[in-house]
Amino acid sequence: MVITKPDFDVAIIGGGPAGASMGAYLAKVGVSCVVFERELFPRPHVGESLVPSSTRVFRDLDFLPQMEAAKFPHKFGAVWTTDDKKTPYVHDLEGLAPDCNVDIRFEERQQIGVDKTYTYHVDRGKFDLMLLQHANKLGAAVYDGVKVASVDFGPKEPIVRFTMGSQEMSVSCKMVVDASGRNTFLGNQLKLKVQDQVFDQYAIHSWFDGYDRKAFAKRDTNLDYIYIHFLPISNTWIWQIPITDTVTSLGVVTQKKNFARSRADREKFFWESVGTRPMIEETLRKSNRIRPFKDEGDYSYAMKQLCGDRWVMVGDAGRFVDPIFSTGVSIALNSSRFAHKDILGALETNDFSRPSFSTFENTLKLGTKNWYEFITVYYRLNVLFTYFINDKRYRLDVLKLLQGDVYDDAAPPVLEKMKKMVADVEENEKHPWHKLLGDLTSNAFRPTM
Repeated sequence: MVITKPDFDVAIIGGGPAGASMGAYLAKVGVSCVVFERELFPRPHVGESLVPSSTRVFRDLDFLPQMEAAKFPHKFGAVWTTDDKKTPYVHDLEGLAPDCNVDIRFEERQQIGVDKTYTYHVDRGKFDLMLLQHANKLGAAVYDGVKVASVDFGPKEPIVRFTMGSQEMSVSCKMVVDASGRNTFLGNQLKLKVQDQVFDQYAIHSWFDGYDRKAFAKRDTNLDYIYIHFLPISNTWIWQIPITDTVTSLGVVTQKKNFARSRADREKFFWESVGTRPMIEETLRKSNRIRPFKDEGDYSYAMKQLCGDRWVMVGDAGRFVDPIFSTGVSIALNSSRFAHKDILGALETNDFSRPSFSTFENTLKLGTKNWYEFITVYYRLNVLFTYFINDKRYRLDVLKLLQGDVYDDAAPPVLEKMKKMVADVEENEKHPWHKLLGDLTSNAFRPTM
């Protein structure tokens, strides 16, 4: 009797940050793995700002030297702006003073395993290609420009079917990792995807050369922070992300009900939204748009489960929420960091049943739950969120979440404090702060998943 071995130990669908980092983690310790990427890199992609927890993954994978060599802008912190005035809001609640321009620095809180005071802003076309090439260099096989058609979870090992040129082909493996991003390959095939009924945000964005970042910077050291500009439109905001010394990514995020249907109307909406903050519009009009406008829509969702017999989902393939804190790449990288440990255990014991991946699934569910609640309460607080940045009692707890350390606490105290503030203000229509609450949800803390 001839016993045949699978072609690979692990097949990975998707070569973005989740798939590439997974391939790198596995190949680095000698696991036979293959990465299928449907596109040809480099290609433009949204999600250009990282959070500090990503550094742990880069360190694990010996990838930090490449990040430095690429000269990506260093990101030392974040800034929120609420209007173009130079004075804070009038206030009368516990010294509450949401400022018109507040910032926070990553170096204010030390992180275990993170020895840098900064993270990075990245050109995703360049960054994603670098990370995928790194996985290949470590030993992962990479099939780029190859679209997976289906995965057959038969009685034995999974069979991954794809087309190369005009030829239908397949490979066998011991298990499959879905890192297909918002294409959610297994989520669709296995009918596990659940659309988010609260967050239905859309975004329209582009790159601009010559945008003057000094317009909102209190100090020269703030120039390369990520900026989040509140707009006086319901649940709408602008991101401002440095890409190079002169190129800046700017995008408007809004609710589906505000989003125009036609492409021309969407560009008009972008400029109308920017126009609600005259200083941003004036600064942006003086710059040159160097990429076409691109829109992303209806993108918040979850999965009924993140793993099963012989498969796991990592990154956006398993969960995506509104990107207000630039969490996408960090969650992708860290989900591979957590999942690869369970995968190594499964390979060692030859047990690929769902319970083998329970540590990963529970960790990711906890982290994404905290992110989700953070984003939910953030939208409900609206400009009042800046109170928690300014208040010394909560500043470091907020920073912990912004650094991406969300996987070790079932109920972060600062979230409970934020919820209480919303409840107190929400229940009293005569409260002086009631009108400042956002209206994204009628009950900000009712689970939707």
